[in-house]
Amino acid sequence: MPALAQRLNAAAKARIHTLQEYVVLAWNALRFTFARPFYAGDLVQQMDAIGVQSLGIVLLTGFFTGMVLALQSSVQLQTFGATQYIGRLVAGSMIRELGPVLAGLMVAGRVGSGIAAQLGSMKVTEQIDALNTLGTDPIKKLVTPRVLAALVMLPVLTVINDFVGILGGMVIAKAYLGLPASVYWRTVFEQIAVGGFTLKYIPNDFIQGLTKPFVFGGIIATTACYYGLATTGGTEGVGTATTRTVVTASILILIVDYFLTQILLSIFTP
Repeated sequence: MPALAQRLNAAAKARIHTLQEYVVLAWNALRFTFARPFYAGDLVQQMDAIGVQSLGIVLLTGFFTGMVLALQSSVQLQTFGATQYIGRLVAGSMIRELGPVLAGLMVAGRVGSGIAAQLGSMKVTEQIDALNTLGTDPIKKLVTPRVLAALVMLPVLTVINDFVGILGGMVIAKAYLGLPASVYWRTVFEQIAVGGFTLKYIPNDFIQGLTKPFVFGGIIATTACYYGLATTGGTEGVGTATTRTVVTASILILIVDYFLTQILLSIFTP
């Protein structure tokens, strides 16, 4: 029993230490945003890598998710003769929940693994140590541009994902249900209006749908950078860091999504 207690104690301390390092890394990455020098070129490069190069997978994911959502829901709506409301269902689901979560998971799989592999390779080949020797802070040079790029580009990808998903739902509504496109889009706008507005012009659904990917972007970039900079053990360690990044980021996205949903609903639900 004493040996078991010691092992549990050591494991708990290791988890707390890991959490502490993770939070410190995230804080330093954001803090260095306002400190010179500014690596604008690196930021633009990361925005291209995270946003533009992820556009294809986000378009495919959003379009077919909207199609499947409309196809599945049409079966139940036909039972009650309410197929004209399929636009509201697709729009509400995509904007509030599916769009942000699916975009986050896709970016975590594609971009998170890439960042972890890149930084992990730099770590095991001692390029990180070379930056320290030259007087360059690795966090400011490598982590901050990636975190900022993810914070900016993931909401943009989510907006595109939402629109394409709603468009995919329209294709199914028109092809399988014979619903006119004008009726479909009218119900989409009705769903946005039903959610209410902040400051009279900003739909609450948009606020909810764009708050989540902003948080998810920070989670993905910070997790990938953390595991990349903590890589040890050569090329095998790079593979391990990549796997841990995707798994951890995906789990965190799903967990944080639940709590964010609870908070946002409590704020915007009358």
